[in-house]
Amino acid sequence: MLDPRKITASPNLPTLPVVAIKLLELSKNPDCEVKDLVALIKTDPAICAKILKAVNSTVFGFSSKVSSIDRAVPLLGTTGVTSLALSFSLVQGAMSSGAMAQFYSAYWLQSVVQATATDKLGRLTPSGLGCELFLTGLLIDIGRLAMLKTIPGEYAAVLKTAEESQRNLHDIEIEQLGFSHVQIGCDLMRQWGLPEPLIHACLLHHATREEIAAVSDTADYALVQAAALGSSVGDYFGGTNQGLALARLRELTAAFYGFDEVRLETFLIEMKGHIDEAAAMFSVNTSDLGDPADLMARANDQLAQMAVREHVASTQAICRQKLVEEENRELESLNEQLQQQVMHDPLTRIFNRSFFDQALEKEVQRCRRSAQPLGILFIDVDRFKSLNDTYGHQFGDLVLKRVAAQLGDVVRGADTVARYGGEEFVVLVNQPTESGIQRLAERIRARVETLEISNDAESVRVTVSVGAALTIPRRDDAQVGAELIAAADQAMYEAKHGGRNQTRFKPLGEEHELKLVNLATQRRFSRWLVSLGVLEMTAVANALAEYAGDHVQIGQLAIRHGVLTAEQVSLVLGEQQQGAKRFGETAVGLEYLDEQQLIALLALQKEDPRALAAVLIRHGALDVAAGRDLMNRYMAECGVRGEKSRLQSALA
Repeated sequence: MLDPRKITASPNLPTLPVVAIKLLELSKNPDCEVKDLVALIKTDPAICAKILKAVNSTVFGFSSKVSSIDRAVPLLGTTGVTSLALSFSLVQGAMSSGAMAQFYSAYWLQSVVQATATDKLGRLTPSGLGCELFLTGLLIDIGRLAMLKTIPGEYAAVLKTAEESQRNLHDIEIEQLGFSHVQIGCDLMRQWGLPEPLIHACLLHHATREEIAAVSDTADYALVQAAALGSSVGDYFGGTNQGLALARLRELTAAFYGFDEVRLETFLIEMKGHIDEAAAMFSVNTSDLGDPADLMARANDQLAQMAVREHVASTQAICRQKLVEEENRELESLNEQLQQQVMHDPLTRIFNRSFFDQALEKEVQRCRRSAQPLGILFIDVDRFKSLNDTYGHQFGDLVLKRVAAQLGDVVRGADTVARYGGEEFVVLVNQPTESGIQRLAERIRARVETLEISNDAESVRVTVSVGAALTIPRRDDAQVGAELIAAADQAMYEAKHGGRNQTRFKPLGEEHELKLVNLATQRRFSRWLVSLGVLEMTAVANALAEYAGDHVQIGQLAIRHGVLTAEQVSLVLGEQQQGAKRFGETAVGLEYLDEQQLIALLALQKEDPRALAAVLIRHGALDVAAGRDLMNRYMAECGVRGEKSRLQSALA
């Protein structure tokens, strides 16, 4: 990409004669008088003659003939005279007869078209602008002239690309050069000291309708509007894509001047005569301008082609999108199949050893954080080797599939069943209790015992031995998962040695700790409601299926219910850091809690009475008043303080 500073610092920039430079200096002087301008212009007879010719042309439309420069200067004003002199100087110095002649001619022809259109459009509104309109349109594309003069080879390539592709010149400049003629033109105008309104119009002459409307509260708005539309008229008559120019003209003239299609077409036809008059003033040849009717036909044809191309591109994009979506669906399906293969045992279709190991690790981490029980069942098909040897491996596979199906029927949805290897199965039990995990083991044993699998005319009975293990992981117990599996496996072997088709249970950890957890389970609000005969177990079970209480640390619960102070909790936590004991165990050791309070807090941790009561009320099993009374009774029996306002809010 080129550095734009290479252009604005180039010695090949359009040069200005002494008169034009002095006029620019005088125009900045607030004390400048008309007589000073007149005296300066008279020193250059050529410019003097051109200004007189211009002021008497139909372009400026003065009512009577102006015969002297002394009268012409006051009519045109300081800005008008200065800009007109500058324009004549630039046109005269930028004509070329070499290889670049066609580009210079096209540039000046389009500039004259822009100037004429800007002037005619600007006078449609009472803006108070005069010859500034014409001269702004003439100079807003000065950046193009600067690039023709300083980087002719590179810019000629840009112009050829725009002509061949029929795309917007401004966009191609950005793509190939890294900057546009707008940036160069504004920099050059500032370098020459041209008026700020003209620079503002140059900056926005390719802007969108929204960008132009955004400056509607500025003094330059009318000039910016007219220049933007004048630029589009220049693109329409002299650019490479009449279709794009016509579309922009339709949008901007409708928005800014209220043109309909007929009024716009009439305006463009009228413009041809005005352009010829203005071009004569600058000795610019207009023979290359097309007939207005031909231009309109060409523009509409280009718009139609663009619409077709856009439709084709849109259709292709839709097809590509559908293809991508189809490929994504196929990939998702394949990924799902691969996931199934990775996670499931191909024979029994239950989870495999790898998935079980991952699930166990996650459950260990959860139970370690929340001091919750962790339970595993280890199941082994009795005399499986004998079944294989006697009836064949296909029969053995059938036994494994049928046993796996029975396991899936017996366990709860939250439990995880997996084939551990060979004829061994495992169950990761969700939120187990001592009695609950033993009952589940017995249900599995009894269900499998009912299996009778036919082998030809013979009916073969199948049984399993089940080992159950349960523990509460400590914070520093990194091997608890492996230890629990080993314990369940050992319990299973004890069942086999005891005669097979039996269950055995092996708790890990301290018996006192498991006893506390069991007592806390029995003290839960749901169990309390059933024990009172207030609700049937079915109603409570339905509510528990929807219950979603948050796990709260024992210390937070103790503060919430007034059992411990925040200071006491802080002391317990500090003491706990010195060893591996749990919070409750540490608090009891410090005599901040007694055992009954700890059991009550563990029960509240397992099951938030407020959340469960809210579900029961929503189900219609309890009304609000009964729910509130039962809550107060339960909390009183637990020996902790119930939060009345929060309770009422939860049960509202």
